[in-house]
Amino acid sequence: MVKEGNIRIPSGCAIAAIISRDGNRMTGEKIVEAMKPMHDRSNGLGGGFAGYGIYPEYKDFYALHLFCDCRDTRKACEAFLREHFEIVKGEIIPTRKMPEITDEPIIWRYFVAPLKSVLADLQLDEKEFVARTVMKINTEMEGAYVFSSGKNMGTFKAVGFPEDVGLFYRLDEYEGYSWTAHGRYPTNTPGWWGGAHPFTLLDYSVVHNGEISSYDANRRFIEMFGYKCTLQTDTEVITYILDYLIRVRKLTMKEAANVIAAPFWSTIEKQTDEYERNKLKYLRTVFSSLLITGPFSIVLGFNGGLMALNDRLKLRSMVVGEKDDLVFIASEEAAIRAMEPDAGNIRAPAGGEPVIVTVKEGKF
Repeated sequence: MVKEGNIRIPSGCAIAAIISRDGNRMTGEKIVEAMKPMHDRSNGLGGGFAGYGIYPEYKDFYALHLFCDCRDTRKACEAFLREHFEIVKGEIIPTRKMPEITDEPIIWRYFVAPLKSVLADLQLDEKEFVARTVMKINTEMEGAYVFSSGKNMGTFKAVGFPEDVGLFYRLDEYEGYSWTAHGRYPTNTPGWWGGAHPFTLLDYSVVHNGEISSYDANRRFIEMFGYKCTLQTDTEVITYILDYLIRVRKLTMKEAANVIAAPFWSTIEKQTDEYERNKLKYLRTVFSSLLITGPFSIVLGFNGGLMALNDRLKLRSMVVGEKDDLVFIASEEAAIRAMEPDAGNIRAPAGGEPVIVTVKEGKF
């Protein structure tokens, strides 16, 4: 948490996002600019971005972004991937050398497709297979971390201030229809490359400002279903919870929001629509271990959209704005103004109220 003098300011970390509802692609420059007025929400121990629509030439392949501690680890990881995937391209992720970004690992990406013979033998769909592969590498291959694994999207993160991380990864050279960003101020967990936000699995990415007091209960539940929390930060579990609820259990975005930021029982009882009241009771009862308690504001990125969500008591700031086909989300209005000075309809969503923005069908 940020401290100013002797005053404790429980609002550290910065989040921001932008999306074009018309699916128009934009470079990463706007989202990098959004982080500059929120510089003091970070302390240089983590910054990162996720971009959607950035790999149109490889849109049918999973883009695996990896950190490796040495060449031997990368070669071993590539050999493992070749046993299970067709690799259509493998390359180092381009970066700019900057004095502000140090101790960088080997940063590589592979565009892959699961081998049909492997899927047939295991009787798994490809998304489940990719998710299991990511978990296997991150838990069993020492020195290697897959930090991004979706189609036509990618995560870029490091130890550093977010505006420096954006320059380091040359985000001005990428174009996407949606971007998210995070500036980290870690309090209970270490600052390291894998622990920077966003946290991702498949095409889901999460940036988070806050602290999860329910982490142990959430982690114990989600790990019963094959997920492994290895990245030394509480935020990681949010990504896996949302993947489980939306991809595995087939809940809608709004229903998933009503699990992790469930209405109070007293609020549910006041619901006049019997169907809605019963549905909220069902979600709150069946997925009680996935209720996230503690202060948080998050942005979930996914192929074709964004969802922004506060905790039920709105203990972390988050504002939303609009201009033409663009929707902006940030911890502070200043960040929205940095992206678009003329943004309008600036508002602060209520606690537990999901803001879901999707790209028009067929536009991405």
